[in-house]
Amino acid sequence: MRLRLTLCAIVAVCALTAGAAGVRADYVVLRSGARLNVTGYELLGDKYRLQMNGGVAEVPASDVLGIEPEEVFEPLPERLNPNTPFHDIILAASERYGVDADLVHCVIAIESNFNPKAVSPKNARGLMQLLPQTAAQLGVRNVFDPRENIEGGTRYLKDMLARYNNDLTLALAAYNAGPERVEQFGRRVPPYPETVKYVQRISRSYAHFKSATAQNNKPQTAAKVEGLPAGK
Repeated sequence: MRLRLTLCAIVAVCALTAGAAGVRADYVVLRSGARLNVTGYELLGDKYRLQMNGGVAEVPASDVLGIEPEEVFEPLPERLNPNTPFHDIILAASERYGVDADLVHCVIAIESNFNPKAVSPKNARGLMQLLPQTAAQLGVRNVFDPRENIEGGTRYLKDMLARYNNDLTLALAAYNAGPERVEQFGRRVPPYPETVKYVQRISRSYAHFKSATAQNNKPQTAAKVEGLPAGK
């Protein structure tokens, strides 16, 4: 499945933020869910000029959701491996519904931290935090059963990806806030702090995993090293 998420751009952002340790900065939050670590910014007409560790970039003002003070990112979850809780169930659901296992793994890690009995303040339940009405629509009888929950959550994630033409940012926003909210805001990430942060965290983790996989799969031969593409 080809997801319309600019992984290269997100990896580039991660590289920039990693180099900014020890320097007070702000985060420019884009509507796509990405966060750019900046040391300064200036609004010039309909564009922001951003000062970053690697230089200067300009982005349309309409793409900027907000500007936040620097904060410490939550640690990334460990990569999916045979020791990951519910590893076999994740792989089976991934294969059945055609959703990347790394993505399912990221959603579980962020949603419930692999706690099958997790219940949110909004009554979302289980590993992939399904609301009771959503679970019922998906045919999940026991939402706290790991296999049923992962099967239902993966199917719902597939439905959101299909609805938004494999746009991962919008699919994740719909998974968290509901597709009706994404539609309400013109097929954009709803401006709810919880949803914006949710999309950011999963996008960051997923991009990190896919970047690591790509690096591991590179042939061990001398090759020209290309620079990162110019800039979510």
